[in-house]
Amino acid sequence: MIRVLVVDDQALVRSGFRMMLEAEDDIEVIGEAADGKEAIDRHRVLRPDVVVMDVRMPEMDGVEATRLINEQAGDRARILIVTTFDLDDYVHTALRAGASGFLLKDAPPEQLVDAVRVVAAGDALLAPSVTRRLIERFTDEPAQAAPPIELDQLTEREREVLQEVAKGSSNAEIAEALFVSETTVKTHVGHLLSKLGLRDRVQAVVWAYEHGVVLPGADPAGM
Repeated sequence: MIRVLVVDDQALVRSGFRMMLEAEDDIEVIGEAADGKEAIDRHRVLRPDVVVMDVRMPEMDGVEATRLINEQAGDRARILIVTTFDLDDYVHTALRAGASGFLLKDAPPEQLVDAVRVVAAGDALLAPSVTRRLIERFTDEPAQAAPPIELDQLTEREREVLQEVAKGSSNAEIAEALFVSETTVKTHVGHLLSKLGLRDRVQAVVWAYEHGVVLPGADPAGM
């Protein structure tokens, strides 16, 4: 069972998420929280597999709660940010704080369920339809004039995989594009994350855009 903590300041939203998630045989909602501070306390006690986290809440927002939960739990924390894209100008900060993925609040129920499963499996949710829009909007730092020195640590194949990851491609899509198996893709992703000192695919996307490896609005294949 995937044990989930739902965090949102609106009781109706929490109830809706609970109903959608508990309709699945492999998911159990073990708790709820109405703000970031309560989320931190509940996470410490309940140790959920996944936190479904709102951004804008009283007392403490989801960004700060994400950062503090990750400080406490480290790699054990799996936080899925659920946001209204047009309003939350600090979602990028949440990703840098250690969120494992993000989902729009108007997404259909099946996407929420899929997202919880993806995050619980230790992967990161990077839907191509949302990833590019998000990164283009929230990566404000100027790109470096020269490629970052960390790239020298990557093999040519690992760079190709990083290009695809930066586009939001799934392992299956990367495997098809590069004519390799999904197992091989997973291996390459693990290696490049380790070499770059990154936790997951979300951080890899942010890193690629921040360092000018992939430019917003450009074709990542030019890396």
